[in-house]
Amino acid sequence: MVNKLHLITAVVQTMVGDDAIKAAIAAGATGATYFGAEGTGVRQRLGPMAANIEPSKRVVFIVTEPELSDAVLAAVIKAAKLDDPGQGFATVQEVLKAVGFVRARR
Repeated sequence: MVNKLHLITAVVQTMVGDDAIKAAIAAGATGATYFGAEGTGVRQRLGPMAANIEPSKRVVFIVTEPELSDAVLAAVIKAAKLDDPGQGFATVQEVLKAVGFVRARR
């Protein structure tokens, strides 16, 4: 059993999902799990200004060692343009216990 991991959850535009995953791996992540999803909220609040926000999203889960999570998160933010309004969001959570996680080779 592995302790002290971080889970990065990123909800990104579908068209940049692969870029976000590649960036995360380049930054040190050992892999990612992803799936398609749809959401609501931002488009409804922005009204006509949200015409270019696609409702389809990709949800990406990335488990990292804590010392890598800042770099991986920064790479995902840049690749998915999460600093731009309406492009998605990301969170980092502590993982209390995990089984099957393969640590990055150093």
